[in-house]
Amino acid sequence: MNFLSVLSSTVTAGNEPFDILLPIGLILLLSKTLALVFSKIHLPQVIGYLVAGLLVGLIFFIPNQTILTTFTINGINDLAKIGVVLILFTAGLETDLQKIKAVGFASVVITSLGVLVPLGLGFLVAWSFMPTNSVYENLYYGVILSATSVSITVATLKELHKLDTPVGSAIVSAAILDDIIGIVLLSLVISLSGGDAGTKYVENEGLNILLIVLVMIGFFAVSAVLGFFIRKLFDWMGKKWPHHIRIPIFSLAFCFLWAYCAEKFFNIADITGAYVAGLILSATNSKHYIDHRADTTANLLFTPIFFASIALKMYTSNLDFSDLNFLWFGICWIFVGAIGKVIGAGSGALMCKFNFKDSLRIGLGMMARAEVLIVCAQKGVDANLVSLKIMPFTLCLIILTSFITPILLKFAYKGELEDSTALTNGSPSPVPAVSGATPNPEVTTSDKDKVEK
Repeated sequence: MNFLSVLSSTVTAGNEPFDILLPIGLILLLSKTLALVFSKIHLPQVIGYLVAGLLVGLIFFIPNQTILTTFTINGINDLAKIGVVLILFTAGLETDLQKIKAVGFASVVITSLGVLVPLGLGFLVAWSFMPTNSVYENLYYGVILSATSVSITVATLKELHKLDTPVGSAIVSAAILDDIIGIVLLSLVISLSGGDAGTKYVENEGLNILLIVLVMIGFFAVSAVLGFFIRKLFDWMGKKWPHHIRIPIFSLAFCFLWAYCAEKFFNIADITGAYVAGLILSATNSKHYIDHRADTTANLLFTPIFFASIALKMYTSNLDFSDLNFLWFGICWIFVGAIGKVIGAGSGALMCKFNFKDSLRIGLGMMARAEVLIVCAQKGVDANLVSLKIMPFTLCLIILTSFITPILLKFAYKGELEDSTALTNGSPSPVPAVSGATPNPEVTTSDKDKVEK
């Protein structure tokens, strides 16, 4: 059912400023309640936020309702835009470049293939079903699939006591690098697309691409220089006013200003500017305090509203199930999105001399998707690069991978966990040999300590 006509009919109703308070209150109440419920079954709170949005969207079915109107939906979407900027800002703050250095070349290979394989598969599927689309439109469907989110993987590995292992370190470092590459790809494809969605400096396409790349390089160069002075300033403030509220306030000001400058002066996505701002502040002595305050600010209001607004688009996305072509495309897109990460990241791990079991575990660990996937999809919709009809399939991919990733990871470690239990009970079990040049012991130091105790 298409509710756009319903919104149009209620455009004059429910358009007072206080009218937005009711849907926001419902979103926050349901989001927090469902986030707690899903956390009890070891699923990310993001799913709770999405389900909350779906439940609030049921209001559309109420005849002559004046709660979800054009006015209130626009207000929710405006708050959601702040939410997505804060999500990327906190993601930058939590990026630890030292972890990438610790794993080294392996993380680069795993990430590169983990990005390129799903990107390529997504492009091929889009081109097969929508050959009349432009190259950039079909390519962006692949860019969306390049995103990853390993929060649920990290929680699962912690539960299995496998996070502090070569496999765990490879997954975490590759995911960090994956975010950086994904955000850069997003901005690059939007800029290259031209027209309403991108940038066109000159008519000559080859020269235009060169100019776009140079401007992007210029943005990161300016960010590096500016970052040096910003870090010095925040380090000074951190020593002079440790844990003072003015520090996170200034950090948010810097986030919004740099996100604005990225879009306005460099034609780079504002979320890229927000991510880079977080990356700059991640090296300051106030990093953890800023991250805590920014995360609290986001989770109190803006983040639940952002995810709920995405779920609400399920009701306004013009999804026509009679359009079998797009329906089959969506199903195939979800499939290649799930297996693309496993094949890509797993192949990269094999190339770095991880054994087959550990390579499979790394691939499975990189399969989970969450907030970054939604951010990329929404940015593509806003830029008119992808159809709004992709949003329901995006949500399905998130829910599918969030459910099956921990199950498959536990199954992949099943034999090893049984051996560990046997050791604890006093039954000796041989320690598997290390494979390849990369140290990859199957029994970690923490496991041995537990056996000795």
